[in-house]
Amino acid sequence: MAGETSSKSEKTWTQSVLRVGILLFLLAVGLLIWLSNLYFTERFSQKTRDNAEAQVALYTGRLVSELQRNSVVPLLLSRDTTLISALNSRDFTGTSQRLISYQEEIGAKSIVLLDETGRTIAASDRRELGAVMRENAYFIEALRSNDTVFTNAGLEEGPIGFFYSRKLLSQKETIGVIIVEVDLDNMFDTWSGRDSTIFVTDSTGIIILSTERQFQHLTIEEALTSQPALSPVERAWRATGEWTQSVVDAYIKGQPLFRLESKVPFQGWRLSYLASFEEVRARVNGVLALELMALAILTALGFYILSRRAIRQSFLFKAESVQLREMNERLSEEIAERERVEKHLEVAEQSLAQSSKLAALGEMSAAVSHELNQPLAAMRTYLAGARLLLQRHRPDEALSSFQRIDDLIGRMGAITRQLKSYARKSGEDLVLVDMRDAVSASMSMMAPQLSQMKVEISVNLPPDPVMVMGDRVRLEQVIVNLLRNALDAMKLQEDRKMDILLVSGEMVKLSVRDNGSGIENLDELFEPFFTTKKPGDGVGLGLAISSGIAKDLGGRLLARNANPCGAVFEFHLPSADKVEIKAAE
Repeated sequence: MAGETSSKSEKTWTQSVLRVGILLFLLAVGLLIWLSNLYFTERFSQKTRDNAEAQVALYTGRLVSELQRNSVVPLLLSRDTTLISALNSRDFTGTSQRLISYQEEIGAKSIVLLDETGRTIAASDRRELGAVMRENAYFIEALRSNDTVFTNAGLEEGPIGFFYSRKLLSQKETIGVIIVEVDLDNMFDTWSGRDSTIFVTDSTGIIILSTERQFQHLTIEEALTSQPALSPVERAWRATGEWTQSVVDAYIKGQPLFRLESKVPFQGWRLSYLASFEEVRARVNGVLALELMALAILTALGFYILSRRAIRQSFLFKAESVQLREMNERLSEEIAERERVEKHLEVAEQSLAQSSKLAALGEMSAAVSHELNQPLAAMRTYLAGARLLLQRHRPDEALSSFQRIDDLIGRMGAITRQLKSYARKSGEDLVLVDMRDAVSASMSMMAPQLSQMKVEISVNLPPDPVMVMGDRVRLEQVIVNLLRNALDAMKLQEDRKMDILLVSGEMVKLSVRDNGSGIENLDELFEPFFTTKKPGDGVGLGLAISSGIAKDLGGRLLARNANPCGAVFEFHLPSADKVEIKAAE
């Protein structure tokens, strides 16, 4: 008793130490992840900020360079003797073409020449000719100044234009104004393809240029607060997804951004650069994922060592236990009982095998009977027709009926050879078959029944061959089954209609649609011996055999109810071109 008590106490102490160790391990893991997050977030954020500052300097220099490059153009054009002569002589025949050549050479958005009244007399965009612009600021400011003036103009909700303008003088008299529009939009369109967002504000703080056009005419604060409201799920994801909120200054389109600003040495403009924080977060998460993976491997290794030790101790205890002997005795009894059960199972398996053989034999007999009924019925019809033709002394036409009967006899022999496909897969003798020919032959076989039941048939076949890999007889077997099922479904209909559609593509699809009463049980439709017909009309093997043939040829047979009435059967087969491509690969 004392030994058992000591053993229990030692086991309890070991379990307590193990629990404490696991708790300390989890705390250490949490602390490591938290410190790693702080360190790598700060490190990667600083590197990203350094790169962003370099980008800001480049964007600012590019913007100033574009403005300065266009600022000298009005001065040069104001001294162009050709333009001055055109204004004096009022002959503007080639003036617009000259402005177009200038515009293409300097890369300006547009160049416009106004006379002293503000009317457009020449422009790089000929659609502006004749427009009156004397109310615009760039025309008024140019008349008031002796130098080149810069103005930006635009509707409160439309795009903003940037213009350099200067008046043209002849003998110290103002004869016109030249206007050059700076193409800053194209530059910002190029920048908009990146992850960052760029704003340019004027001296009043209004956004005049942006990679996000909807923010123009707003202040930066208004633009950032005009984002769509987040759903509760998005707010929760943002709260849990950000490792630290201290580096995020704004969100645009759900992306965390940090903001940098730079002065543009031009009329008090400022450039604000919102750089994406996604790369920082991804890199931090990648490092943390590697840490967690390493910790998971160490944890799994530790549990493996502990489990090995526990298993070894368990085997030692069981080897010295009396209960092990009792278990061995029960095991012996169970083995003897299992041997008796296995003998009974072997007898049952033999009985089941014999039953399966009898069932297969019954299915084959029923299938032969079902499949031969179709050509026999056609032969009876042709014989009746031949008898009538002979009575009317039309032997030539009767001979054609006898030829068809001979063909049907050959087909009956082919059917008996092909019925084995229901029990055994075959596909070694597949050849190229034009589905149009198979449909036409099947329609010819079913012509007497179709004519007798007075069915209105719509057949839509492509003009080009629709080739598949298959067996001509088996394909016709499936099509005839579908046509016969459609006729059976329309027996009670007065107005009988049938649509046959063949569509070519990667998968060749043959659809047979009737206007019967539809299908009540689609799930059991292709099961052997399932039929909705009256006793004597069918045994329920036609669709089962057809479905097996479709699967053997690499296709499938589908059924659905049509709207508003009737049923649609679809026979899908791989196109011969698709089969050849797969074989080549």
